[in-house]
Amino acid sequence: MTNAFAHRWLVPRLPLWRQLQPDVPLEVIGTDVVLDLRAGDADVAIRYQRRMPAALVAHELLRDTFWPMCNPTLLVASPIRRIADLASHPLIDMSWGPQEPSPPTWRHWFRAACTVDPAARAAAVTCALSFCEELHAIEAVTAGQGVAILSDVLVANELASGALVKAIDLPLPGFGFYLTYIPDHPRRSVIEEFCAWARSVT
Repeated sequence: MTNAFAHRWLVPRLPLWRQLQPDVPLEVIGTDVVLDLRAGDADVAIRYQRRMPAALVAHELLRDTFWPMCNPTLLVASPIRRIADLASHPLIDMSWGPQEPSPPTWRHWFRAACTVDPAARAAAVTCALSFCEELHAIEAVTAGQGVAILSDVLVANELASGALVKAIDLPLPGFGFYLTYIPDHPRRSVIEEFCAWARSVT
């Protein structure tokens, strides 16, 4: 699974799995590389993609949506009521691989915003910060360093606590988190138990 999903979603829930299966060893591989399940690189993967993976057993665990988000303290002195108000805040962006044609970046967000408000084209500004690692962008936004387009799954706790808020009501579609494994895996029973557990703790 991705580093961000392992860090933000899976690892905090692992004590619940350990209670259920204390004798089953578990190795968590956080990587953005797509591992070859048929080659035995992993027993089960949580694939992050637009559509259901092909040629594998797959169950959608979660699906996210991307929103412009920020620390609410940023909005006290300079509220965001319309797209043009974003120009008064530092924008934080993240890098996405070339395999994703429409990543949830500011460039694509402003393109979508133009269909709602043609004036959004003039409001687009250069990003003040850009990160290769999604976790770093989340940390920067939580610390109040600017506004970023973030996954509502990865920052669900911060949204629930009020540590982060949606800065403007214009989301971008996200991706599915798919539990995947090969259909003829020799450890299928414990894999299916893990998948059922993961779906029960969403």
